[in-house]
Amino acid sequence: MTHHIVVLGAGYAGLSAAKGAARRLRRTDVRITLVNAVGQFVERVRLHQLAAGRPLKDLPLGRLLAGTGIELVVARAVAVDAAARTVRLDSAPRAVAYDTLVYALGSAADTAAVPGVDAHASAVATYQDAVRLRERTADAQGSLAVAGAGLTGIETATELAETHPGLKVRLVTGGELGAGLSERGRRYLRGSLDRHGIELREHTRVSEVTAHGLVLADGGEIPADTVLWTAGFRVPDLAREAGFAVDARGLLTVDPTLRSTSHPEVFAAGDAVAAYGPDGAPSRMSCQTGLPMGAYVARGVAASLTGRTPKPLRLRYVWQNISLGRHDGLTQFTRPDDSPVPAILTGRASARFKEAVTRGTVLALRR
Repeated sequence: MTHHIVVLGAGYAGLSAAKGAARRLRRTDVRITLVNAVGQFVERVRLHQLAAGRPLKDLPLGRLLAGTGIELVVARAVAVDAAARTVRLDSAPRAVAYDTLVYALGSAADTAAVPGVDAHASAVATYQDAVRLRERTADAQGSLAVAGAGLTGIETATELAETHPGLKVRLVTGGELGAGLSERGRRYLRGSLDRHGIELREHTRVSEVTAHGLVLADGGEIPADTVLWTAGFRVPDLAREAGFAVDARGLLTVDPTLRSTSHPEVFAAGDAVAAYGPDGAPSRMSCQTGLPMGAYVARGVAASLTGRTPKPLRLRYVWQNISLGRHDGLTQFTRPDDSPVPAILTGRASARFKEAVTRGTVLALRR
């Protein structure tokens, strides 16, 4: 009897899991269905470029899946019935039955964290988010307040400041800028913000977003024509609503082989999973973790169907790449546990390095 594998999500993790499983199980009686809300693969690491007016390369999922035998269903998963092992979709086919489920639905901007964010702030976590932000800043005038100084906030702030010199950009963070970087990395990052004319506000907590800007916890205000919210991400409620074991953040909890701790027929990869690095710290949301997770899940699913036991996942990091405009960047080299070492790469060399890595990622997904 044909074993049906359903993969939810075609981001970096889901696509690599689906294609890896298809390759490993091509001589078995297995059918693989990939469910995704849109028919394109979105290079999420380039969304700050899209927001600044640079078009992204067209990457139809049908083309990326050509020759794999994977069935693509363009629909949004709205519910999972864990008992019946079915996924309900928002369009035809209305439901898909599975024997094994790979949960890789990723993350979105956390617009519910602070009052007013959902109503008044933009985001840059999806293709549609980036397009809307591009439209709001198209006149290259006025002011932009970026709340959140993680990689997404830094990259979008510098890209927009460089592309729109008439736009006054403020970067606001509740902590210290570049807390995960080395001293050299933090120094270079601050210098880059200065060169772009970006005003930095550290240790500044936002209590509300209004139509006119940010209201601060200390009672102050930061006026802005546009607010960009990059201070955190959230995952879909699908796993929690299905009855899968999740942690306090709603991330699906898994064993060391990325298998659900409550439903062994479910594997998970990417931003929506509570996986941990070599030091026991939770993995950060990035394609640098999503891709190896997806590849690992492909091996795990194949092993479960062929009677083998995979080795536990070992997440190891090498660097963090940060774009600082079109021709500038910062590459912070790290230990396997993601802690920084003194070595950094900066300027055009870093920008070229990140571009090579990004292109190489798409090439790997094509193959």
